[in-house]
Order: sequence, then C-alpha cells, then structure tokens
Amino acid sequence: MSKLFKNFKTLHHGEELFVLPNVWDARSAIIFQEKGFTAVGTSSAAVANSLGYEDGEQMSFSEYLFVINRIVSSVNIPVTVDIEMGYGKTNEEIFGNILRLIEMGVAGINIEDSIVNDSKRVLKDAKLFASTIEYIKNKLESKDLDLFINLRCDTYILNVDNKHKETVDRLKLYTNTGADGIFLPCIGNEEDIAEAVRNTTLPLNVMCIPGLPSVEVLNQLGVKRVSMGPFMFQKVYKNIGSLSQEIKSAKSFSALLD
Repeated sequence: MSKLFKNFKTLHHGEELFVLPNVWDARSAIIFQEKGFTAVGTSSAAVANSLGYEDGEQMSFSEYLFVINRIVSSVNIPVTVDIEMGYGKTNEEIFGNILRLIEMGVAGINIEDSIVNDSKRVLKDAKLFASTIEYIKNKLESKDLDLFINLRCDTYILNVDNKHKETVDRLKLYTNTGADGIFLPCIGNEEDIAEAVRNTTLPLNVMCIPGLPSVEVLNQLGVKRVSMGPFMFQKVYKNIGSLSQEIKSAKSFSALLD
C-alpha cells in the first residue's frame, strides 16, 4: 500500500472532518500545502476554466494530464483528481486513463454518475454505473494497485425528480461497488445530509455551497470530507477582475501595489 494512498484514506476515517481544498494548477496546490492542508484535489471546472474551456470534459485529457502532473510533482501531500465521467466511452478506456494517473502518483479520484448528452447533463443508469466502479476496483486489485475512488452521485447537483428516494437507492447500490467514498455535491439541508450518512457505510463527502452547515455541524452529522469545488478559483478570479477594474478606473497601479 503506497504511503500517499494510506494517508489519504486515513483522512476519511478520523474524528475530525477532513477539509479538502480544490486546486487548478501547481501554484495553488503549493499554497495550500504551505498553509498546512493535508491533501489537495483538482476541480475539473477550475482547471478547464483556467485553460479557457467549459467544464464537462471539454478540455482534452492530455491537457488535463499536463496540469495534474505539474501538481503532483510540486507537492508531497496526497493529490486526488476530479476525473469527471472518466474521459472514456468504455470501462477499458476509463481504466486506461486511471492507470496513467496512478503512474503519476495520484492517490484518489472522483468519478461521477452523470453524463452530458447533447449539452445536457443527465444521470446514468445506476446499475450500469455501479458495474463500471466494480470493474475498476477489480482491475486495480488484480494489478495490486491502490487508488481511493470517491464516487460522485449527482442527484442533488441535478435536482432530479424524487431526489431523496433516488439518492437513497443509489447510495445503497453504490455502497457495495468497492468504492471508498461517496460524494454528494450540492446537498445542504441537515436532515438530507443525516439521511445520506445513515444510508451508506462509506465516508460521505459534501461540497461547500451557500447555506451549507458549519464544519462543526457537518462533523456532528457524520460527514467525513468537505471540498471547496470551484469556489476558491472563482473567488480568486473575481478579485482579479475587481483589481483590474480599479486600475482602469483610477488610472493608477496603487490598488495592485499597496
């Protein structure tokens, strides 16, 4: 078992909530490491936007790999990668991409149970997606490879019909796939979070959104990991916009240099 994988997995089973910052380049990863964060994860949306693309596998996997490699090479803490839908149409293609990440030294991935069809994101068939995760885990075990698979369930981010029942049904199914964690982005209600925790034995990951309970409350609810998504990236670039406008309006660089 690799040290980075072991450390990363342990972070999901401690008494304190694991706060995971999401990064988009090597420099942002280095800063979080310098500030004492114990791991970093890529945000596919932030990386894509930084390269001039929209999210949803619009950037090429080779471009993404370059950024991932620079991040992994620049820090000595675990790195997990948002691999979106896997960047492949078959289980074999997806696993091939995962192997390339493992070779770079990645400790974990997020992989989501939705797909973009004709510019619209929809849920995949749950059983078909579960079989993909089982395939990946079996292939990893057969090659004696370690990788933390955080399975992203998109019922809340898509606000699907009957999302409470759909979420519970998927959590029960996904718990038995061999995945290491469950990610429910855009869940925010305390009762919904508590219900999700009750319906899986896997560590639950949520994402910071407006109205999300505090770290202390999330910890009490049994959440094991909370990530920042693209919001740090968006905040940084919002500040760049504000500074740029101030320089333009004041005809001075004082806002930049003070």
